[in-house]
Order: sequence, then C-alpha cells, then structure tokens
Amino acid sequence: MKQNITLIAALVFLLLACAAAPASSLEIVSKEPYTGAIVIDAATGDVLFEDNADARAYPASVTKLMVLLVILDAVDAGHLALDEPVRVTAKSSTIGGSQVYLKDNEVFPVEELLYALMVQSANDAAVALAIHYMGSKDAFVDLMNRRAQRIGMKDTVFHSVHGLPPGRGQLPDVSTPRDIAALCREILKKPDVLKYTSTRRRPFRTEAAEPFLMENHNRLLKTMEGCDGLKTGFFWAAGFSIAATAADRDNRAIAVVLGAKSEKVRDRKAKEMLAEGLDRLGPGSSRSSSQLSH
Repeated sequence: MKQNITLIAALVFLLLACAAAPASSLEIVSKEPYTGAIVIDAATGDVLFEDNADARAYPASVTKLMVLLVILDAVDAGHLALDEPVRVTAKSSTIGGSQVYLKDNEVFPVEELLYALMVQSANDAAVALAIHYMGSKDAFVDLMNRRAQRIGMKDTVFHSVHGLPPGRGQLPDVSTPRDIAALCREILKKPDVLKYTSTRRRPFRTEAAEPFLMENHNRLLKTMEGCDGLKTGFFWAAGFSIAATAADRDNRAIAVVLGAKSEKVRDRKAKEMLAEGLDRLGPGSSRSSSQLSH
C-alpha cells in the first residue's frame, strides 16, 4: 500500500514538473549591466548612443506601447472614440500580473482603460481593449505586427497584447532596443500621448466606495526632471527594461534599456543616457556619440 502511495506521489510530482517546464525553459536574456541600449533624438531619429542596440530581448510590458499606438491610431481614424464604452469580457477579467482587477460585464470608456494600460500597466486593460477593437487577442496581435512592420521594426515579433511571459505552447514577444526606440518615436507623434505616460498616480473605478489607486512603475517620472514617459517592463527571464523619454527646452531624447539585471541599474543607466543625450542636443554642444558614457 505504501509503495502504491509513493508511486502515485512520484507520478503527480512528475506531471507537475512537466507542466512547469515550458515556463522554466524560457531562455534568460538579461545581462550585466543590460542586454542592449540606445539613445536617439526624438525629432530626427539620429542615434546619439548605442550599445548592442540590435540584441534581441523580451520587452515584457514595454509591449503595451504598441497597444497604445494601435488604439490611438484607431481613434485618429474614427474607428474608436475615447469616450466609447468597453464592456469587459470573461477573457479580460482572468489575466494575471499587474492589473486593475476588471470584472466580467463591467463597462469603462476607452480612455480610462488607456490610463490603466499606461499607469498601472494593467494586463486586463490591454486584453479588454484588444477584444473590444478587434474581437480577439489574436486579431489585435496581428494588427500590432503589421504596425511594427510599417515603422520598420524588422527584428520585432509580438505574440501577446500585454508582454507577460508565455504560457504553454506560446512564444514570447521579441524586440530590440533599436526597434523599441523607433516605436517610441512613432508614438510621440501622437499629440496627447504624454498625458497617459506621464501620469504618476490616478484613481480607477472612481464610482466605487474605495477607488483603486493606480501607481506608475516608471520611477524616472519623479527622479528625473523633464521625464514624461514612457513604459517599463519586467519578468524573470526578460530582466528589467524601460523605454524612457525626457525633454529639455526644445530638445527631446528617447532612451531604451532592455534586459537589465536589476531595476536600480536599469533606471540609473536610462537616466544617465537621457541626461547625456539631452546635453549633446543642447545649444553649442559638439559632443560625438562615442563620448556618451556606458
């Protein structure tokens, strides 16, 4: 009897181990101090600094910048309105990770979900917007990839609308610092985009007795003067990533750091790169890109 129980326990353990295998076998791409980085002039796209800028990495929640771009494209084209109601489906209310805890059948305007997407990095908001606009996550992801091709993001493939680590039978989102910088430059052409990316705190579900307080994960918004976006990302195999932008007078720089080993290193490097990039863009500066420090 004891042998049977032991055998059953061993089989259960083996099954659980097999079930966990797809996640644990995901290649770790983060490195010291990061997988790759780039700084560009937002106005011209000129590269101010690059270090392994074509290294492929997992963007994690930085993926949501493409979701934001696609939705704002739809608004500009008249296919969606910011005050248009979005009814939450069961598929949107069962997403893990960072979220605003959407419930099946709740209704929120598109714009409120955009704030949730950017401030809270809400995975459930990303799914709700995708399903509302295109009918399914897969159809929306296809739109994301087509938009990436139009921007020239040649080393990018999206497989999700949120950037979470892939589940069983799924593939991770893949991009490069250079491609993400191109995405940032494209999204900054949208007149109102910074109101979503620069918001540090905002209540969600304001009609509730205790509204949910959303907090932006981008610490550069409060530690760096002039920083007003854009998006952070993290999961264990991806490391810590950020697509950041800051302005000084008439100049704006974009810095992308993918696959840092820690949040502290990611933020420090991005802040240094933005500051030095803006310094180079300032009046009277003649510094070359090679003079930007690592």
